[in-house]
Amino acid sequence: MGAWKGEKRMVYRSEIKHEISLADKFSIISNLRAVAQPDPHAGADGKYRIRSLYFDDWRDRALREKIDGVNEREKFRLRLYQSGDVNLEKKVKRGGLGYKVTAPVTRQEAQRIVSGDTFWMATSGRALLIELYARMQSEGLRPKTIVDYTRTPFVYAPGNVRITIDEDIRTGLNRTDFLNPDCITVPAGDPVILLEVKWDDYLPNAIRRAIQVRGRRASAFSKYQRCRIYF
Repeated sequence: MGAWKGEKRMVYRSEIKHEISLADKFSIISNLRAVAQPDPHAGADGKYRIRSLYFDDWRDRALREKIDGVNEREKFRLRLYQSGDVNLEKKVKRGGLGYKVTAPVTRQEAQRIVSGDTFWMATSGRALLIELYARMQSEGLRPKTIVDYTRTPFVYAPGNVRITIDEDIRTGLNRTDFLNPDCITVPAGDPVILLEVKWDDYLPNAIRRAIQVRGRRASAFSKYQRCRIYF
């Protein structure tokens, strides 16, 4: 089945994550401003807020696979951007590589999915919605928790590099009403600042130098896992 208009299919990209300090954050942002471009979707302060609603099954398979370090795994999520746009996304990880399939949905469609009104997805003509519907029927995938955070993003054209710094990670606990602006979220454990870098064929030296943090090891940090710490 071909991709529905607007659906984006990604090739595998390399990615690394580092948990960084507040001092690291300020240093890296200063370095990146000299060589990279702010993401055009960011606000005047260079940031935007992201809220995602993750799916999992009754066994918490996505959570368990992350905790157990399973090499090949995937997650579905609905993602609400500060602009008001909503995407359905499937994120696939294999070792240090990953890709994402994205399909835009309306807020009304997203609310129907969250409310359990899903039969229409089977005939939507959109491959990703059809796949999620099939997985909801066969594996019992259901909305599980809200993941909320602030992102500072940069882009660098050579190598198709994307650098993000995420902080103020908050969880909706077992709430799923991610479209509700009054939905209450709470800090997901101790404060964490997460640096993520993704690229296609190569990571340019200019970016390697800009994000260099001494004594920091690559991290397997998962925002979804962190937001499930209370249940």
